[in-house]
Amino acid sequence: MKVHLIHIRTIRLFIMQQPASRTGMEEWITKIKHADWRYPGDIAKTFKSADLLGKGSNRVIFDVSGNHYRIICKYAFGEHQVHLFICWIGSHAAYDRLCKENKQYSIHLY
Repeated sequence: MKVHLIHIRTIRLFIMQQPASRTGMEEWITKIKHADWRYPGDIAKTFKSADLLGKGSNRVIFDVSGNHYRIICKYAFGEHQVHLFICWIGSHAAYDRLCKENKQYSIHLY
C-alpha cells in the first residue's frame, strides 16, 4: 500500500531551520513516496535502520542523514493506504534526551 505522509510541511520547516538536513530529508521523503508497505515489518525493509517501537505504540524511529537526525512517526495501516504521522523531528542528541525521559512513546509535537 502507498504511504500517505501527514504533515510533510513539518519536514519543510525543519529543513529551513536546519539547512544541513536538506539532502537527507529529501532522500527520506523520496523513499516514502515510493514505499509499498503491507505490514509494519515492510518499513524496516525500506529503511534498514528504522526501529519499530514496542509497547503497542505503532511508532517508528527513522535515522536520517547518516544518523545525524531522527524522525519519530506513528503509523496506521488502513484498508488502502498507510498513514504516517510525523510526531517529532530533531538531532540525534535531542532524540537521546527524549529517550532518557522515556518520551519517545508519547511525544507528539505536530
